[in-house]
Amino acid sequence: MCLLGLDIGTSGCKATIIDENGRVLSEAYREYALISERPGWQVLDPEQIWNAVVQVMSEAIQAKFCSRIRAIGVSSFGEATVAIDRNGRVLCNSMIYIDSRGALEAEALKERFGDQKILSITGTAIDPMYSLCKILWLKKNQPQIFADTWKFLLFADFILFKLGAEPATDYSLATRTMAFDITKKQWSVEILDAVGIAVDKFAQPVQSGTVIGKISLRYAHLFGLSQDVVLVAGGHDQACAALGAGVTQPGLAVDDLGTTECITPAFSKPILTKAMAANYYASVPHVIPDLFVTYAFSFTSGSVLKWYRDTFGDSFKAAALKQNRNAYELLIESASPTPASVLVVPHFAGAATPYMDHAAVGAIIGLTINTKPEDIMKGILEGITFEIMVNVERLAEAGIAINELRAVGGLAKSAAFLQLKATMMGIPVTTLAVPEAGTLGVAILAGTACGLYPSLAEAVKQLVHTEKTYYPDPILHQYYQKRFVQYKKLYPALRALRDTDQHFQ
Repeated sequence: MCLLGLDIGTSGCKATIIDENGRVLSEAYREYALISERPGWQVLDPEQIWNAVVQVMSEAIQAKFCSRIRAIGVSSFGEATVAIDRNGRVLCNSMIYIDSRGALEAEALKERFGDQKILSITGTAIDPMYSLCKILWLKKNQPQIFADTWKFLLFADFILFKLGAEPATDYSLATRTMAFDITKKQWSVEILDAVGIAVDKFAQPVQSGTVIGKISLRYAHLFGLSQDVVLVAGGHDQACAALGAGVTQPGLAVDDLGTTECITPAFSKPILTKAMAANYYASVPHVIPDLFVTYAFSFTSGSVLKWYRDTFGDSFKAAALKQNRNAYELLIESASPTPASVLVVPHFAGAATPYMDHAAVGAIIGLTINTKPEDIMKGILEGITFEIMVNVERLAEAGIAINELRAVGGLAKSAAFLQLKATMMGIPVTTLAVPEAGTLGVAILAGTACGLYPSLAEAVKQLVHTEKTYYPDPILHQYYQKRFVQYKKLYPALRALRDTDQHFQ
C-alpha cells in the first residue's frame, strides 16, 4: 500500500511516494519561474504549475508503484488564487503574497471593518498579501475576468480539481483568503456581502483529510493508476509540515528552514487578541481537528546565504563542485567558531512578522578593517536566528509558548547551524527521520482518509520519528541573550533612518 503526497511551493513542486510505514520510495521535483509582469507585480502561471505537477507525478509513479497507490493528498502555499471559468479554464495568472497589488483594497477594508473585527472573524489581521485584497483589485481593475470567474481556487484545490475532485478547500487554506470564518468554519457572508463578492465564487470548505473525489479516468490512464485512487484535501503547506513533524500538541513547533523561514506552533483554541493582530499572527485551523496554528516567519533566511554565495562565494561554489558537496554546507562550515563581531539584520527582502514591513532594509553593523568573511557568515547565521527569536518572544507575550522546535528544510541538514540555533534560542531543536515533513503530512492525511490508519494520532505515532536533538549550551546562551538585547534595537533605528533619508527608501 502506498500514498502519494504533492507539495506545491512558490518556486517548485514535489511528489513523494511513501509506504504504509512512512518510508520514502520515490520522489521528484520540478521548478517553475516567478513572473514579474511589471514592477511590483509578482505572479505564477497556474498552467505552468499544473504541467510541472504532471511531470513530477509521472516521474515519481514508477511502474512498480502503480497498483499500490491508494490515495493522493496535496498541500500548497497560501494566499494566491486561481481564477477558473465554468469549463475549468484558467483566466489569468495568479498574484502571490508579495505582489504589490491589493494595498488600497486593504486600506479600504481597514476603514470599513477595522483590524479587530476582521481578526475576530477570520483569525487574521488585514494585510494586502491575503487573497481577498487581490480579488478586490481584480474586481476593480479587470472586471471582465472577475465576472467570468466561476471559482477562485487556492493552489492545492486547483491541483485536486484538475485531477478530478470537486471544487473544495480545506479550512487551513481557506483562512489564508481573509474571507473565512474560523469559528463557524464557513465563508464569511458578512465580509463577502460587504465587498460585493458572492460566496459561491469560492470552493466548498472541508476539514483537512476529507475525501473529495477520485482520480479522473484521463489521469488514471496517464499515470497508470487505478480509478479507485481517492483524492484527499490536504492543507496549507506549513500546517501540513506541522503534522508531518509531529506538532500535535501545544508547546511544539515546526521550524521550516528554507529560502524563507517559518515556525508553526500548535495551540488549543483561536487567540483573537490585539497582541496577535499587532504582530500579524493569524489563528489558523490546524489540519488536525480542534487544534490551531499560527505562522511566524522571515522573508529571508536561506536567501541571505544565497545572496552571500552568489555575491562573494565563487570560491565556495568552485570547491563544492570539486568536492561534490553543497556550497551552503561549505559556507556554514566556514563561519567563525566563536560569536560574530558583527550584527546582521537579515531584512534583505523586507521584514515579515512581527513587523510586516515590506520596505525594511538589511544591515551589517560593526564592520572594521579587521572583519573577515567568516565573521560576516557567522553574523548572517546569528542574524537569521535572532529574527526568529524576536518572533518567539512576541508569541510568548501573546500566550503561545514554544518549548521545542522540529527542524525541517534545507538548512536543517547542517548540524552546526542547528546547534547554534538551539544555543541562541535556549530550547531543544530536533531533526526528523523523514525531513520532507510537508509531503509526509499530506500522506498522513490521505492515508487516514482512506482507512490505512485508524486516526491521525495513530498515523503520526507510526510514521513520524525524531532523529537527533540539539541542546543549548547554557553559557553561550547567556551571552546571546545579551547580544539579543542589542539586536532588537536595530530594526527601529533602521526604520527611523529610512523614514528620514530617501536613500534608504
